[in-house]
Amino acid sequence: MIDPVLASRFQFALTTIVHIIFPVMSMGLAPFLIYFTWKDVRGGDPVYEQLRRFWTKIFAISFVVGTVTGIVLEFEFGTNFAAFSTTAGELFGGPLAVEGMMAFMLEATFLGIFVFGRERVSDRLYMVSSLAVGVGTWLSAVWILIANSWMQMPRGYELVTEDGQEVVHLVDPVAAYLTPRFGYMYVHMQNAAVESVALFMAGVSAYYVYRHHVWGHQTKNIVFWQKTLKIALVALLITAPLQVLQGDLYARHVYETQPQKFAAMEAVWDTEAYVPEYIFAIPTDLGQFTDPRAKELFGIGIPGGASWLASGGDATAEIRGLNTFDTEAPPVAIVFWSFRAMVGMGFWFILLAFWGGYRWYTGELFEDGLLHKALMASSLLGVVAVELGWVVTEVGRQPWVIQGVLKTSEGVSPGLTGTEAMVTLAGFVGVYAGILALYTYVVARVIREGPPSVRPSDSPAERDAAPAEVPGDD
Repeated sequence: MIDPVLASRFQFALTTIVHIIFPVMSMGLAPFLIYFTWKDVRGGDPVYEQLRRFWTKIFAISFVVGTVTGIVLEFEFGTNFAAFSTTAGELFGGPLAVEGMMAFMLEATFLGIFVFGRERVSDRLYMVSSLAVGVGTWLSAVWILIANSWMQMPRGYELVTEDGQEVVHLVDPVAAYLTPRFGYMYVHMQNAAVESVALFMAGVSAYYVYRHHVWGHQTKNIVFWQKTLKIALVALLITAPLQVLQGDLYARHVYETQPQKFAAMEAVWDTEAYVPEYIFAIPTDLGQFTDPRAKELFGIGIPGGASWLASGGDATAEIRGLNTFDTEAPPVAIVFWSFRAMVGMGFWFILLAFWGGYRWYTGELFEDGLLHKALMASSLLGVVAVELGWVVTEVGRQPWVIQGVLKTSEGVSPGLTGTEAMVTLAGFVGVYAGILALYTYVVARVIREGPPSVRPSDSPAERDAAPAEVPGDD
């Protein structure tokens, strides 16, 4: 049977890879829904009511499925990683508990008003509900990333012995919960979520615009889809360049704080200077795919680019090689190729954004069929890029589960057997595949049905102002 450590890692990776899709959708949609609600409440263009109602459906579906899949992750800390929970529980448990009590409850409390209360509450309260839901969604990410950033860069703790076992004791909450890594991770994750949703919105709307303007098929609610495409492009023009620029700063921070992870990202085995940054790389044989080495690959790269990235401007700077570290290297092939793919997609998103912006400027946004096809093909790539980014973050930290404190192999539940781990892994594969398939089906059905029709205005204020019927008048 498979090693329980490996099976537990596979299981946690599987459940996380599936789960992250839903927070990305809900966090990314939150700013759009706040904007749509604001425009709807102000009155004017009825398309904003359609935008709010349509995308709220997808937000609510994502929230529900994300809640279900997220709860499982917390249970896995006890079932599969009990030793980690024992060691880091004092510090790690706090952010997770606050996330549930503060962020999740805020979001869940107001979600009912936001989804069902448009005709039942005042415009002001309804606007507040949209803000509360959006803030709650983003607050969830705050506490989750506080916990993860501490695992990447532990601060504010000391190791003490309790019952013969070393455990983490919190001594400085501010240092522990606000590590230098947190800011980089939070900005990168939240911007990635908005960018991913913008790509999804652009891809879906591009399909209907393409059908109407290029194919010539009459499409219902074409104004809705045209407005969606324009709003998505505005978001892309902001988030795509920001993601690359902020990612550059983030990568430099990783080099300074986790040099072994950075060396894996660039496949640097021996300490070298003037290391290239490959934008596009191709292994010339199978060995280079499974064991990449930076200066032996065939590809398109920037000479000295990795050195420049690490040092902040010096293309001749040295990058410490993987062979110089005392601990075993992380799975370099996974980290290296995931990082390449993520960076490549990041530049592709910038190209898409400016391509769409240029066509909009020239008045040909709705007639450029090639652009529409590119947007359709890229509609899910934002989520893929997020997944790859987390692969780099988590796999690149190996063999540590808490950097420099606890190895992953030491954090697995001591009594867990290979058979037990395999059974639960197989079960989770089936269950999560079913959840993902059902989510895909429901979202696709919502999209096929299209936006709802505009309802007659019937806010509480207008109902109060309307003349009451007098019995017996007829």
